[in-house]
Amino acid sequence: MSRRLLGVAIMASLAVGMAGCGSGGSSTDNALEIWIRQLPDSDSAKTAKKLADAFTKASGIQTKVVAVFDDFEIKLNQQAAQKKLPDIVINDTAQLGTMQSQGWLKPVDKAALSGSDKLSELSWKAATGSDGKYYAAPFSSQAFALIVRKDWREKVGMEAPQTWEDLAKLAKAFTDKDPDGNGQADTAGFVIPGGTKRGYASWYASSLIYANGGDFIKANGGGKFAATANDPKTVEAVQYLQDQFCKAKTVNPGAVSNDTTITHEVFEKGQGGIYLVGPYVLARFVKNVGTDKIEVIPVPKGPSGGPGTLGEGENVYMMAGSENEAAQKKFTEFAISPEGQKIGMNKDANGAIVRLPVNTGVDMSAERQDPRWKVFQDSFANAVYAPPVPNWTPIRQVSADAINTVWADCTADVKTAMDGLNTKLTQELQTQKAS
Repeated sequence: MSRRLLGVAIMASLAVGMAGCGSGGSSTDNALEIWIRQLPDSDSAKTAKKLADAFTKASGIQTKVVAVFDDFEIKLNQQAAQKKLPDIVINDTAQLGTMQSQGWLKPVDKAALSGSDKLSELSWKAATGSDGKYYAAPFSSQAFALIVRKDWREKVGMEAPQTWEDLAKLAKAFTDKDPDGNGQADTAGFVIPGGTKRGYASWYASSLIYANGGDFIKANGGGKFAATANDPKTVEAVQYLQDQFCKAKTVNPGAVSNDTTITHEVFEKGQGGIYLVGPYVLARFVKNVGTDKIEVIPVPKGPSGGPGTLGEGENVYMMAGSENEAAQKKFTEFAISPEGQKIGMNKDANGAIVRLPVNTGVDMSAERQDPRWKVFQDSFANAVYAPPVPNWTPIRQVSADAINTVWADCTADVKTAMDGLNTKLTQELQTQKAS
């Protein structure tokens, strides 16, 4: 085990012993403390504050919203070690296994949660632990699609891509045919967050893997799983992307080191024209790039499978050890209600913390006028969530390391790398007693 992973393991084991022994600010000021993984003072953090304020107005229960983005999970570990976990955490669906395995979450009685029957069944999958119990309430969902520079596509005289071959040709045209008309070879086809931080390379690649019928892990029933990273359909998708990096050279420079924060800016600066991403940046790009310059296109079905993209979102987690259990439940019920969902959606403005509503009683078209949101909503019908293994985080990280390597090293053989990844994922599942 590397020193980094050993340190994480030690911190996690400390958190397990201490997690359920108290709550955050609620014990001192009696306010319901709500953490959300957003940049402080961002539009999204302001939307979270609007949601909390509306809850306070409706219930009389005071709240304290804490927005944290950098090292969110590390800071939660620190709070656990200090016996000061917040009352509520709004966090990624993929973090459920990690948080539950550390003893931070208590099971959710779905039947006792008012409004739970109005939430989509697919969204409830992301609130389910490896033991089949619910450990959160769905709050926001999303699928992925291609945000494309429409003006560039029209400039190079091409139609919207319908196949992976079409997509590769469009990326090549964006790279070679000066779509911005400045006379310089300074544009790329794909913009990709291909770094390993928080597993971004795996996160990005997963939508194309799912669109080709591949996967990293498959459920075998009974809470057991098997690694499938060297399945031919998975290998084909990773090979397709390596070809874009290494043969066609259609990916923005520096992509193998970039996270999403940098990649958003690369797209906005006109350094690339095809971004496979979730709907949370749509309003931002409409504002910063121009509404007439961008379009949203479904991810094309891969040559061996599909359709499908990564499905993810955020859950409302009621943290163990809280002294405000009744308030936790009331806030969760408000957040999943039509009123709470609409506040979180924030209409067409930037700062949505509900990307696609999980409450089936909310008409998204009545809340948002931009028809491009519908592409993401339609894609969600075939979205693939991370499987409910005890801890998805190391699986995504190990996958990202392997995929990043074949993108950064053009001499690397993809099949060999994915065979190696499959072995590591099998070992990880054995470690988690999920094999």
